[in-house]
Amino acid sequence: MTKITRIPKITAVEVQPPYGLHLTFDDGVTRDVDLADELWGPMFEPLRDPAFFARVEVEHGTVVWPNGVDLDPLVLHGDFVPAVSHDKQQVVANP
Repeated sequence: MTKITRIPKITAVEVQPPYGLHLTFDDGVTRDVDLADELWGPMFEPLRDPAFFARVEVEHGTVVWPNGVDLDPLVLHGDFVPAVSHDKQQVVANP
């Protein structure tokens, strides 16, 4: 098991349409993530609208949307992989 010594914080986000994000972290790391295949389920359905997806903001060190969805900064940073749903055998959309 990986020991977490510090949770990286997202300091900036830029949308890369339709469902991509360019993220900047407080440790200098930048990452591009494509969430197109992760936007399933009732909480993530509104994010399938590119205009709504583009309303992403940085709050408390991670990315958030107006409907309350936020994403795990450790996964977005690349330190951990998303959990897998045993029922659907798909990645749980909390990357």
